[in-house]
Amino acid sequence: MNRFLPESAAVAQVELIKLVRDPTEIFSRAVQPVLWLTVFGQVLAHVHGIYTGQAGYLAFLTPGILAQSVLFSAIFYGIAVIWERDLGVVHKMLVSPARRVSLVFGKAISAGFRGLVQAVVIYLIAFAMGVSIRLEPHAILGVLAGVLLGSGLFSTFSLIMACIVKTRERFMGIGQVLTMPLFFASSAIYPLDLMPGWLRIIARLNPLTYLVDALRGLMIVGGGSVHSYGVDVALLFAGFVVLLAVAARLYPTLVR
Repeated sequence: MNRFLPESAAVAQVELIKLVRDPTEIFSRAVQPVLWLTVFGQVLAHVHGIYTGQAGYLAFLTPGILAQSVLFSAIFYGIAVIWERDLGVVHKMLVSPARRVSLVFGKAISAGFRGLVQAVVIYLIAFAMGVSIRLEPHAILGVLAGVLLGSGLFSTFSLIMACIVKTRERFMGIGQVLTMPLFFASSAIYPLDLMPGWLRIIARLNPLTYLVDALRGLMIVGGGSVHSYGVDVALLFAGFVVLLAVAARLYPTLVR
Protein backbone atom coordinates (compact mmCIF):
# COMPACT_ATOMS: atom_id res chain seq x y z
CA MET A 1 0.00 0.00 0.00
CA ASN A 2 2.97 2.33 0.58
CA ARG A 3 3.69 2.15 -3.16
CA PHE A 4 0.19 1.56 -4.50
CA LEU A 5 -1.47 4.73 -3.23
CA PRO A 6 1.29 7.24 -4.21
CA GLU A 7 1.65 5.66 -7.66
CA SER A 8 -2.10 5.75 -8.26
CA ALA A 9 -2.30 9.33 -7.01
CA ALA A 10 0.49 10.39 -9.39
CA VAL A 11 -1.35 8.94 -12.41
CA ALA A 12 -4.61 10.53 -11.30
CA GLN A 13 -2.88 13.88 -10.82
CA VAL A 14 -1.56 13.85 -14.39
CA GLU A 15 -5.03 13.10 -15.73
CA LEU A 16 -6.55 15.84 -13.59
CA ILE A 17 -4.04 18.38 -14.93
CA LYS A 18 -5.06 17.45 -18.49
CA LEU A 19 -8.71 17.86 -17.56
CA VAL A 20 -8.16 21.28 -16.01
CA ARG A 21 -6.21 22.50 -19.03
CA ASP A 22 -8.80 21.30 -21.51
CA PRO A 23 -12.28 21.20 -19.89
CA THR A 24 -14.16 21.24 -23.22
CA GLU A 25 -15.00 17.53 -22.93
CA ILE A 26 -16.76 18.13 -19.63
CA PHE A 27 -18.86 20.97 -21.00
CA SER A 28 -19.74 19.08 -24.19
CA ARG A 29 -20.88 16.03 -22.22
CA ALA A 30 -23.01 18.24 -19.97
CA VAL A 31 -25.27 19.08 -22.93
CA GLN A 32 -26.75 15.58 -23.16
CA PRO A 33 -28.12 15.34 -19.59
CA VAL A 34 -29.62 18.81 -19.99
CA LEU A 35 -31.54 17.62 -23.06
CA TRP A 36 -32.65 14.39 -21.38
CA LEU A 37 -34.03 16.17 -18.33
CA THR A 38 -35.54 19.24 -20.01
CA VAL A 39 -37.01 17.52 -23.10
CA PHE A 40 -37.36 13.78 -22.54
CA GLY A 41 -38.17 14.11 -18.85
CA GLN A 42 -40.75 16.86 -19.33
CA VAL A 43 -42.57 14.89 -22.02
CA LEU A 44 -42.68 11.53 -20.23
CA ALA A 45 -43.68 13.20 -16.98
CA HIS A 46 -47.17 13.43 -18.53
CA VAL A 47 -47.36 9.69 -19.30
CA HIS A 48 -49.48 8.30 -16.47
CA GLY A 49 -48.70 4.67 -17.28
CA ILE A 50 -45.22 4.97 -15.76
CA TYR A 51 -45.74 4.60 -12.02
CA THR A 52 -42.81 5.98 -10.05
CA GLY A 53 -44.23 5.96 -6.52
CA GLN A 54 -44.28 9.12 -4.42
CA ALA A 55 -41.65 10.88 -6.51
CA GLY A 56 -42.70 12.34 -9.86
CA TYR A 57 -41.23 11.02 -13.08
CA LEU A 58 -38.75 13.88 -13.43
CA ALA A 59 -37.37 13.12 -9.96
CA PHE A 60 -37.33 9.40 -10.82
CA LEU A 61 -35.40 10.14 -14.01
CA THR A 62 -32.74 12.44 -12.51
CA PRO A 63 -30.56 9.72 -10.88
CA GLY A 64 -30.90 7.64 -14.04
CA ILE A 65 -29.53 10.48 -16.14
CA LEU A 66 -26.67 10.94 -13.69
CA ALA A 67 -25.85 7.24 -14.05
CA GLN A 68 -26.13 7.61 -17.84
CA SER A 69 -23.65 10.49 -17.78
CA VAL A 70 -21.26 8.38 -15.73
CA LEU A 71 -21.61 5.50 -18.18
CA PHE A 72 -21.22 7.56 -21.34
CA SER A 73 -18.19 9.53 -20.11
CA ALA A 74 -16.42 6.46 -18.68
CA ILE A 75 -17.15 3.91 -21.41
CA PHE A 76 -15.19 5.92 -23.98
CA TYR A 77 -12.27 6.51 -21.63
CA GLY A 78 -10.33 3.73 -23.31
CA ILE A 79 -9.98 5.70 -26.53
CA ALA A 80 -7.76 8.18 -24.67
CA VAL A 81 -5.56 5.27 -23.61
CA ILE A 82 -5.24 4.14 -27.24
CA TRP A 83 -4.29 7.70 -28.15
CA GLU A 84 -1.64 7.67 -25.39
CA ARG A 85 -0.33 4.39 -26.81
CA ASP A 86 0.05 5.96 -30.25
CA LEU A 87 1.91 8.93 -28.72
CA GLY A 88 4.26 6.64 -26.78
CA VAL A 89 2.96 7.63 -23.34
CA VAL A 90 1.89 4.10 -22.43
CA HIS A 91 5.36 2.77 -23.29
CA LYS A 92 6.94 5.24 -20.87
CA MET A 93 4.50 4.35 -18.11
CA LEU A 94 5.12 0.64 -18.54
CA VAL A 95 8.90 1.01 -18.18
CA SER A 96 8.43 3.01 -14.97
CA PRO A 97 8.73 1.21 -11.61
CA ALA A 98 5.01 1.74 -10.98
CA ARG A 99 2.92 -1.39 -10.69
CA ARG A 100 0.43 -2.09 -13.45
CA VAL A 101 -2.49 -2.17 -11.03
CA SER A 102 -1.47 1.29 -9.79
CA LEU A 103 -1.53 2.66 -13.34
CA VAL A 104 -4.99 1.24 -13.99
CA PHE A 105 -6.37 2.33 -10.61
CA GLY A 106 -5.02 5.85 -11.11
CA LYS A 107 -6.83 6.10 -14.43
CA ALA A 108 -10.02 4.83 -12.78
CA ILE A 109 -9.73 7.60 -10.19
CA SER A 110 -9.25 10.19 -12.92
CA ALA A 111 -12.40 8.94 -14.64
CA GLY A 112 -14.16 9.54 -11.34
CA PHE A 113 -13.21 13.24 -11.56
CA ARG A 114 -15.24 13.52 -14.74
CA GLY A 115 -18.14 11.76 -13.09
CA LEU A 116 -18.09 14.17 -10.17
CA VAL A 117 -18.29 17.14 -12.52
CA GLN A 118 -21.29 15.52 -14.21
CA ALA A 119 -22.90 15.07 -10.79
CA VAL A 120 -22.51 18.77 -10.00
CA VAL A 121 -24.06 19.71 -13.36
CA ILE A 122 -27.06 17.43 -12.84
CA TYR A 123 -27.59 18.66 -9.28
CA LEU A 124 -27.74 22.24 -10.61
CA ILE A 125 -30.17 21.25 -13.38
CA ALA A 126 -32.38 19.39 -10.92
CA PHE A 127 -32.50 22.40 -8.58
CA ALA A 128 -33.39 24.69 -11.50
CA MET A 129 -36.24 22.35 -12.53
CA GLY A 130 -37.66 22.08 -9.02
CA VAL A 131 -36.74 18.45 -8.38
CA SER A 132 -36.75 17.55 -4.68
CA ILE A 133 -33.15 16.64 -3.91
CA ARG A 134 -31.87 15.24 -0.64
CA LEU A 135 -29.37 17.65 0.89
CA GLU A 136 -28.24 15.67 3.91
CA PRO A 137 -24.42 15.47 3.99
CA HIS A 138 -24.42 11.67 4.17
CA ALA A 139 -26.76 11.45 1.16
CA ILE A 140 -24.60 13.78 -0.94
CA LEU A 141 -21.43 11.94 0.07
CA GLY A 142 -23.13 8.65 -0.81
CA VAL A 143 -24.04 9.95 -4.28
CA LEU A 144 -20.47 11.15 -4.88
CA ALA A 145 -19.07 7.81 -3.70
CA GLY A 146 -21.48 5.98 -6.01
CA VAL A 147 -20.42 8.17 -8.94
CA LEU A 148 -16.75 7.45 -8.21
CA LEU A 149 -17.37 3.71 -7.98
CA GLY A 150 -19.49 3.63 -11.13
CA SER A 151 -16.97 5.71 -13.07
CA GLY A 152 -14.17 3.44 -11.95
CA LEU A 153 -16.06 0.31 -12.95
CA PHE A 154 -17.05 1.45 -16.44
CA SER A 155 -13.72 3.16 -17.19
CA THR A 156 -11.85 -0.02 -16.23
CA PHE A 157 -14.16 -2.01 -18.49
CA SER A 158 -13.39 0.53 -21.22
CA LEU A 159 -9.66 0.04 -20.66
CA ILE A 160 -10.09 -3.72 -21.07
CA MET A 161 -11.85 -3.14 -24.39
CA ALA A 162 -9.02 -0.85 -25.49
CA CYS A 163 -6.46 -3.55 -24.67
CA ILE A 164 -8.39 -6.09 -26.74
CA VAL A 165 -9.31 -4.11 -29.87
CA LYS A 166 -6.20 -1.84 -29.88
CA THR A 167 -7.48 0.61 -32.55
CA ARG A 168 -9.59 3.74 -32.16
CA GLU A 169 -11.94 2.82 -35.02
CA ARG A 170 -12.84 -0.59 -33.60
CA PHE A 171 -13.12 0.84 -30.11
CA MET A 172 -15.57 3.54 -31.20
CA GLY A 173 -17.73 0.96 -32.96
CA ILE A 174 -17.86 -1.37 -29.97
CA GLY A 175 -18.43 1.51 -27.55
CA GLN A 176 -21.40 2.79 -29.53
CA VAL A 177 -22.87 -0.71 -29.69
CA LEU A 178 -22.61 -1.20 -25.92
CA THR A 179 -23.69 2.15 -24.47
CA MET A 180 -27.33 2.31 -25.50
CA PRO A 181 -28.16 -1.35 -24.67
CA LEU A 182 -26.57 -0.89 -21.23
CA PHE A 183 -28.60 2.26 -20.71
CA PHE A 184 -31.98 0.99 -21.88
CA ALA A 185 -31.54 -2.44 -20.25
CA SER A 186 -31.42 -0.81 -16.82
CA SER A 187 -33.81 0.97 -14.48
CA ALA A 188 -32.53 4.41 -15.52
CA ILE A 189 -35.66 5.63 -17.32
CA TYR A 190 -38.37 3.18 -16.25
CA PRO A 191 -38.94 0.80 -13.33
CA LEU A 192 -37.98 -2.85 -13.60
CA ASP A 193 -41.63 -3.83 -13.13
CA LEU A 194 -42.53 -2.40 -16.54
CA MET A 195 -40.01 -4.58 -18.37
CA PRO A 196 -40.87 -7.91 -20.00
CA GLY A 197 -39.43 -10.89 -18.19
CA TRP A 198 -36.47 -11.49 -20.51
CA LEU A 199 -35.40 -7.83 -20.31
CA ARG A 200 -35.76 -7.84 -16.53
CA ILE A 201 -33.28 -10.73 -16.34
CA ILE A 202 -30.77 -8.77 -18.45
CA ALA A 203 -31.33 -5.66 -16.32
CA ARG A 204 -30.51 -7.59 -13.15
CA LEU A 205 -27.18 -8.60 -14.72
CA ASN A 206 -26.45 -5.00 -15.75
CA PRO A 207 -24.20 -3.11 -13.28
CA LEU A 208 -25.82 0.17 -14.33
CA THR A 209 -29.07 -1.01 -12.74
CA TYR A 210 -27.42 -1.20 -9.32
CA LEU A 211 -25.73 2.17 -9.73
CA VAL A 212 -29.08 3.76 -10.60
CA ASP A 213 -30.75 1.98 -7.70
CA ALA A 214 -28.24 3.33 -5.17
CA LEU A 215 -28.32 6.87 -6.61
CA ARG A 216 -32.12 6.94 -6.64
CA GLY A 217 -32.35 6.13 -2.96
CA LEU A 218 -29.63 8.59 -1.97
CA MET A 219 -30.44 11.50 -4.26
CA ILE A 220 -34.20 11.94 -4.41
CA VAL A 221 -36.68 12.83 -1.69
CA GLY A 222 -39.15 9.96 -1.60
CA GLY A 223 -36.86 7.70 -3.60
CA GLY A 224 -35.78 4.29 -2.41
CA SER A 225 -33.32 1.52 -3.13
CA VAL A 226 -35.01 -1.62 -4.41
CA HIS A 227 -32.11 -3.97 -3.72
CA SER A 228 -30.75 -2.18 -0.59
CA TYR A 229 -27.61 -0.08 -0.55
CA GLY A 230 -25.49 -2.95 0.74
CA VAL A 231 -26.34 -5.16 -2.24
CA ASP A 232 -25.83 -2.33 -4.73
CA VAL A 233 -22.44 -1.31 -3.35
CA ALA A 234 -21.24 -4.90 -2.88
CA LEU A 235 -22.03 -5.87 -6.47
CA LEU A 236 -20.51 -2.70 -7.93
CA PHE A 237 -17.39 -3.02 -5.81
CA ALA A 238 -16.97 -6.71 -6.63
CA GLY A 239 -17.34 -5.94 -10.34
CA PHE A 240 -14.79 -3.13 -10.08
CA VAL A 241 -12.22 -5.32 -8.30
CA VAL A 242 -12.56 -8.08 -10.90
CA LEU A 243 -12.28 -5.65 -13.82
CA LEU A 244 -9.34 -3.90 -12.16
CA ALA A 245 -7.45 -7.19 -11.89
CA VAL A 246 -8.21 -8.09 -15.52
CA ALA A 247 -7.26 -4.63 -16.79
CA ALA A 248 -3.96 -4.65 -14.86
CA ARG A 249 -3.12 -7.98 -16.47
CA LEU A 250 -4.05 -6.82 -19.98
CA TYR A 251 -2.59 -3.30 -19.82
CA PRO A 252 0.93 -4.29 -21.00
CA THR A 253 -0.59 -6.02 -24.07
CA LEU A 254 -1.81 -2.65 -25.32
CA VAL A 255 1.61 -1.89 -26.78
CA ARG A 256 2.12 -5.26 -28.48
